[in-house]
Amino acid sequence: MNLTRQLVLTVLLVGLTACSSLYYKGLEQVGIPKREVMVYRVEKARDTQQETKQQFKTALERFTALTQFNGGDLQASYDKLNGEYQASEKMATEVHKRIGDIEDVSEALFSEWEAELLQYSNVAMRRNSQQKLAATRIQYKQLITAMKQAEAKIQPVLTVFRDQVLYLKHNLNAQAIASLKGQLGSVQSDVSTLIAAMEKSIDEADTFIQNMEKP
Repeated sequence: MNLTRQLVLTVLLVGLTACSSLYYKGLEQVGIPKREVMVYRVEKARDTQQETKQQFKTALERFTALTQFNGGDLQASYDKLNGEYQASEKMATEVHKRIGDIEDVSEALFSEWEAELLQYSNVAMRRNSQQKLAATRIQYKQLITAMKQAEAKIQPVLTVFRDQVLYLKHNLNAQAIASLKGQLGSVQSDVSTLIAAMEKSIDEADTFIQNMEKP
């Protein structure tokens, strides 16, 4: 999608809610159909997942560093970990929103596509369009399933991070740091699982975008 069309999408998105029919109508009036909106939102969701993957990697690095704390400013180390937790929580919220945006436009797109099938007088064209709709729905289901599976892996990691941050908040001492070490292996495993799910979802998004952009 070219820069001008991206700017139009961004400007209209600021002015209208994601689920508003006026939003889609406004885009169509400037030549941007629901199909392009869907591709745009999948791209944004993919990019958000990339950022989320990196954020959780950074949070894990901070957590690991704190378990290896050996003198210095413990409060500063805690503040850094808390900052990474807050950033991770923010990204989790953003991922959820992006998935919702895709679901919203997909419902509008598929409903419109179904209705337009009835307008064909040419049987061969209608059949071809039906086949494309069916294929797109299958691809969409694979995409949204992968995205939701990845999202589901976020909360277990956030829960552990939140517990550790809350505990450290009131127990900034060597004993508390020692307790973190016992959780490190589990956290590393959870983050690795999350990253693998994110990467699968990102790959699904790339495939979906490529298929949607084919002539």
